[in-house]
Amino acid sequence: MEKLKSRFSIESNFQLFKIIIVFGITGTLALYLSGPVIDFFNITKDARLTYYLSRFLIVFPIYQTCLLVIAFIFGEFSFFWRFFKKMMKRFKFRN
Repeated sequence: MEKLKSRFSIESNFQLFKIIIVFGITGTLALYLSGPVIDFFNITKDARLTYYLSRFLIVFPIYQTCLLVIAFIFGEFSFFWRFFKKMMKRFKFRN
């Protein structure tokens, strides 16, 4: 646990707990919100490749937005902003 905390510059167990909660809420919320968006565009599971590709492309920006909003609510915005920038660099998006 200490190795994890030092790797991500986490100061306390409570902060680690909040970070885990933020990830959990964000993932659930992103999947929950992507359903109505898929329905709005009338994308069905009949064309599986189209459905899952569309679902991924819709979930990704929803997840990123929700992550920062939920992190702000939990008071961990600065941690997740660093996480967000690192993830965008991996996907070759530059600020």
